[in-house]
Amino acid sequence: MVKLVVKRGDEDQFLMETTVSISNDELVKNVCVVYNGRLKISRICGELEELAKHGTLLPPNIMGLTDEQVEELKLKDEWGEKCEPSGGWKMNPDPVGRRNGKQPNEKMQNIIKKSIEEVKVMVSKKQVNKNVCVTQKMVQEALDILKGTVMIVYPMNLPPHDVIRQELENTEDLTGTQASLDVIDVAIAQLWFSGKELLKNKKLLDFVGKNEKTKIIVKLTKMGQGPPAREPVVSEEERKQMMLHAYRRQEELKKLEQDDDDEYLNASWADSGRLKRAFQGLSTDVTWRPK
Repeated sequence: MVKLVVKRGDEDQFLMETTVSISNDELVKNVCVVYNGRLKISRICGELEELAKHGTLLPPNIMGLTDEQVEELKLKDEWGEKCEPSGGWKMNPDPVGRRNGKQPNEKMQNIIKKSIEEVKVMVSKKQVNKNVCVTQKMVQEALDILKGTVMIVYPMNLPPHDVIRQELENTEDLTGTQASLDVIDVAIAQLWFSGKELLKNKKLLDFVGKNEKTKIIVKLTKMGQGPPAREPVVSEEERKQMMLHAYRRQEELKKLEQDDDDEYLNASWADSGRLKRAFQGLSTDVTWRPK
């Protein structure tokens, strides 16, 4: 199986296994599913962290209003009363006014935090260094863990307007958000290898050969962004080692330049009494001092 290090810009994203006989069209789809799935997991985890602090999301017509404004307009968070966390809650107002402030109890908070930590490890960028491949199945398992966590903490499920529920049900609307710029649609996705685009009407072997036991770096871009920057000839670690070696060599040269021309007189081979001591059987200078 061929291993692909998928990069976005200059940053490693994940490691994926495939075969050289796969069509590039199918390969681009597979890469996008994993890439976008990791983004979805990250968004859900971010919202779950806020959920553990401040409860469910307020309805759109209440979000951002002060308590006085809500009372004056006679608005009510009916879904917040229906969807309460298991085991009870305590009030912890949301400073930005997005959530209703009904914080789950400590036990439920720990369940949420544990699930977040677990799924983050599953799809972490650090998996590349550990040589662990991320698959579509792993992404789905991570989403299932998050969905199960939500159902444990909120048996009545979250309100339909809560972004966590929308993400889990694939009904989210990212229009106008930064997240919408990060997601890459399969229709406009491109993969690049060694400065060349992996054309979708060809197969991977047309670009990397027939050797299945290889590891390559591919870069994911959007159509119209042009070819990404080529990989550096040496890695960052190699570059640091080269700079360190050059610095040490420079310091050695400076030290040699500072040495006097008669420095050699201090060397053992320049000692005029060395031959005499050798005949006397003395390998080193002998000194006497009074007792």
